[in-house]
Amino acid sequence: MSHAVEIERYTVEDYRRWEGDWELIDGVPQAMAPSPLITHQRIAGEIHGQLYASLRDCPRCQPLFEIDVEFSDNTVVRPDVLVICYEPEGDRLTRAPDLVFEVLSKTTARRDEVTKFDLYRAEGVGHYVLIYPEAHKAKVYRLVDGEYRKVGDFVDEKHIFDLSKCTIDFDFSRLWRRKMGA
Repeated sequence: MSHAVEIERYTVEDYRRWEGDWELIDGVPQAMAPSPLITHQRIAGEIHGQLYASLRDCPRCQPLFEIDVEFSDNTVVRPDVLVICYEPEGDRLTRAPDLVFEVLSKTTARRDEVTKFDLYRAEGVGHYVLIYPEAHKAKVYRLVDGEYRKVGDFVDEKHIFDLSKCTIDFDFSRLWRRKMGA
């Protein structure tokens, strides 16, 4: 006799009442990793800084970090850094960002490379960037005809992100440049 395991499903309303750091994907809670390590924070900060400087004069686009994106009534994720090229309705993001950066760690790699990759593709996130701090490498994907196509692997190169309402000239070499005490 087979006993199927029932997976409990939750909604965004449930999510808003939880303590701690969580994401919710298709109704299934996903525990967030402990607070990011210094390298992760430094890289995410550099990403946000470059995006902020590039978009400072753009009246339509803005970079955000560590903010919930509510894709549906049962899916909420918190990308490391993102860019939106629209005015949000209220204080919550409920539409796909134009660009998402995820800084991978050992505990989040599978979720970022598989689960969020598929989610962001399905939700229409135009550009998805996976940052690998230990390898000093970034993988850039662009949404084309509903599928992510790999643009390339970047280490020391610059890349121009052509978003819906702006372009961003991004220097990947700056992500690995700064070392304390150097």
